[in-house]
Amino acid sequence: MGTPATNLPQPAPQKLKISQGVSQGLLIKTVPPVYPALARQMRVQGNVELLASIGKDGSITAVKLLSGDSVLSRAAIDSVKQWKYKPYYLDDQPVAIQTQITVKFKLP
Repeated sequence: MGTPATNLPQPAPQKLKISQGVSQGLLIKTVPPVYPALARQMRVQGNVELLASIGKDGSITAVKLLSGDSVLSRAAIDSVKQWKYKPYYLDDQPVAIQTQITVKFKLP
């Protein structure tokens, strides 16, 4: 027989997921991506969707690619890693959050 659920260790608290709209309101510093020369030559444009983990202090702790062109994704990730957010508070405590970020690449 299995052990009762009450004896199992509790999982670590998950990062709070917040919408892109809410996270944009907390954004205090963005760094625009550098359009990759190869993408420019190949006339590649479009959106890169990223999942960003934001620490309690508002700094980006991790970025994961969700979708987008591979030629553009590295530039998008490098850019977003430099972004800064205001801390997100839950019950008067800053908490780590996760949010989706869309980086748009459009040829001039």
